[in-house]
Amino acid sequence: MKGGSSIGHQSFVYPGSVLKMNALVALCHFCELHGPRTLFCTEALHPPSPSPSSQAGVPVPGDRDRDGDREGEGLTMRANSSTTQRGEMCDGCRSLPASHPGFVSIDDETGIRFLSHQHPRQPQLFSVVRQACVRSLSCEVCPGREGPIFFGDEQHGFVFSHTFFIKDSLARGFQRWYSIVMVAMDRIYLINSWPFLLRHLRLTIQSLQSTALKVFDNEQGVCPQRAVRMNSVFSPAVFPHQRSGNAARSLTSLTQHPNLWASLHSSFSWLLKACGSRLTEKLLEGAPTEDTLVLIERQTEQEEEMSCWEGAEGGGSKSQRHLSESELGHDFLCDYAKLDELPGPKFRSLRHLRQVLGAAEFRQLVWHVLMGNQVIWRGADPGLIQSAFTVLKSLVPVGCVRSVPYSAQYEEAYKCNFLGLSPDVPIPTHVSSSEFSVLVDVSSERSCQISVMGEDDVSSLYQFTISSANTQPTDRGPTLLNKLEVALSNENLSVDVVSHCLLCLKEEWMNKVKVLFKFSKVDGRGREDTQKVLALLGATGPGEEDNVRLLKFWMTGLSKTYKSHLMTAVRGGERSPSQ
Repeated sequence: MKGGSSIGHQSFVYPGSVLKMNALVALCHFCELHGPRTLFCTEALHPPSPSPSSQAGVPVPGDRDRDGDREGEGLTMRANSSTTQRGEMCDGCRSLPASHPGFVSIDDETGIRFLSHQHPRQPQLFSVVRQACVRSLSCEVCPGREGPIFFGDEQHGFVFSHTFFIKDSLARGFQRWYSIVMVAMDRIYLINSWPFLLRHLRLTIQSLQSTALKVFDNEQGVCPQRAVRMNSVFSPAVFPHQRSGNAARSLTSLTQHPNLWASLHSSFSWLLKACGSRLTEKLLEGAPTEDTLVLIERQTEQEEEMSCWEGAEGGGSKSQRHLSESELGHDFLCDYAKLDELPGPKFRSLRHLRQVLGAAEFRQLVWHVLMGNQVIWRGADPGLIQSAFTVLKSLVPVGCVRSVPYSAQYEEAYKCNFLGLSPDVPIPTHVSSSEFSVLVDVSSERSCQISVMGEDDVSSLYQFTISSANTQPTDRGPTLLNKLEVALSNENLSVDVVSHCLLCLKEEWMNKVKVLFKFSKVDGRGREDTQKVLALLGATGPGEEDNVRLLKFWMTGLSKTYKSHLMTAVRGGERSPSQ
């Protein structure tokens, strides 16, 4: 097994223990005779951190145990239950015999060992898994008794549980109750992994259910149990014997899978490894920006939406469509490294776009972008159009970006404010006559000379025509655009310096947006008070109308997290005087 990582940020660490376990996955079963029981458990054990004493050759407590573990697959992991507990186990409660060495997979890159047996290796973890097993099959269940649920606490860990039924022709109700639980100490990480865990655990559960259903149908075909039970004589004396005889069927017997436990070990090990690899920690200096919060929210929504389409009829095409939109939607910020990956001629920066279009046409285009109008580019080169959108998107907050990079049909403005079209797509009349849109037609009159000219000589290869029904002058404001043009026209400033200047301008105006949002939307102040706040924010004077339009448009890009936090804080402040 290659690759791998820890899952979560905390570990189950007990006094005297030299091993750390960041998460474990367990398969649990509700036995009709013995109640909830753990059938199979996979845990990730991380290699011990080197200590000065161990590097100096001085043995540390636990070295002897670790050496014993490494000797010839010495990870026997015998069940931690006592002889009495093993005697109380029927075939339905048992997966591997106590003499079975279990299953071991080692990640060569990280040294993480994935160990599987019926019970965890450490007695302390046994009680943690036991409690998660009991709660998942008794009190912590969702409506219908099948599906995912989350529970737990800081002391015993947090649990993601998915309960399900397996068909059994000899069981009461012709089915038996199981659950798969993932236990971890990091609540936030486990919650963020919900869509991923749900998607992949459902695949494992569906595989078990489909295999057991085939066995069930075959057994019913040979001897229909429903008819047998209806014709049998029921008496209190016979019932306990019937119940005892039907309760002891193992999962291996129900599925007729010869390598069931090895297959589950492989599935659970991959789940622990992949779940730990999919998220990484980043050190954020200061509070996260609105762009960061919006990106996190969009990623969460995409994962939840993809998991909802899983297994649905026709879900493949919809998931594929959603995936393509999300992949194209990753291009929110002006990342010049991404521009280098685009083939053919492309715009490299805002300054380059201004040089190609001309100062007047560039200002008109950027004005429409900042006002929130629909910006349409129509041409035969998708790479060129995408590079233009990548540059222009850096002018507005991430939450204000709705992009369709290249389409064979027109999309309405409520769906996207950045739209790329192929050359033969007609623009509807209500759009071409609207002052809330701008069209950039890209034509190539010298396509035959592309190989002769420079590949990046956009101005020589293409001709750009900008048209809009807007009659409002764009030379007054907004203030952000005026300051940006000063920076772009200053040739002494490099592209990187201009990018940082734009970032500072965006943060400045986003702060103004937050003040205006709280003042007008949350506090509900009147027009006069709002005008005073605009003057205080420096949004009045020349270009005031454009400044106000910009602020209102950017207000739509505020994150849900910020809005929710603001509303909660305001409501808490209203309740505090009465309390």
